[in-house]
Amino acid sequence: MTRNGQPPNRPPTRPQAAPLPRPLRLEQPGHIGDIADPARPVLGLKDDHGPHETGWHRHRRCQLLYAIRGVMTAHTRDGTWVVPPQQAVWLPAGIEHNVIATRGMAMRSLYMEPAACHGMPETCCVLPVPPLLRELILRAIDLGSDYAPDGPAARLVAVIPDELRRLEPEPLHLPMPSDPRLAAVTDALVADPGDRRDLADWAGEAGASERTLARLFQRETGMTFGAWRQRRRLQAAIARLAAGDAVTTVALDLGYESPSAFITMFRRTLGETPGRYLER
Repeated sequence: MTRNGQPPNRPPTRPQAAPLPRPLRLEQPGHIGDIADPARPVLGLKDDHGPHETGWHRHRRCQLLYAIRGVMTAHTRDGTWVVPPQQAVWLPAGIEHNVIATRGMAMRSLYMEPAACHGMPETCCVLPVPPLLRELILRAIDLGSDYAPDGPAARLVAVIPDELRRLEPEPLHLPMPSDPRLAAVTDALVADPGDRRDLADWAGEAGASERTLARLFQRETGMTFGAWRQRRRLQAAIARLAAGDAVTTVALDLGYESPSAFITMFRRTLGETPGRYLER
């Protein structure tokens, strides 16, 4: 307490519900993502559980988590990835993660032996799923986990790593900071991406100057405040559009002056209008 009996002025801290539990666990004993089977380097799993949260865990194998329908969000200690329908999130072996699936979610997972993942991204990312890869994923799911390691099934799944190495990640990663002053800002924008306050407005609430916050954004996220907020709005827009919300409603709710301004941002970032992006 201070001399006048008031609590000291401390910068806000990140909510306590988010920290990773310790010790981290493997998914489950005998879970397909933790099976050591070099003769079957790619194993598939179907997941149609609907809305759910996995909890923080990790896998011995690399994981490709493909969204057939609905939107899922993957969290790691390095940030957040929103995964639209018909795209996938890549999770390297041993990465601690928590996946949240929305209503109507249907997922398909491939678990790959680390030795089969050379040349693939070493960090999490969202990947497009072209038609050929989509069919390979679905076929791998049908094959199950006991296909003959020297038969046609093994030759088919061996194509999957080659197809994955050809893909370019989508710009859907939202890096999260550790500094509590900056976290006060980013946590608020995660909760309300349509908040229009600028960095000067956030300075007093975060307990840091505008210049300090700008420097922290660059140091801890590699992005400016404006770029980070735009990325967060893009994530929120994809989730809402995939759920069926109208472009005009989404644009205005996320703080854009007009639907055309929102569509321009969307096309500049992802190369397509919202409608064509979701169709693809």
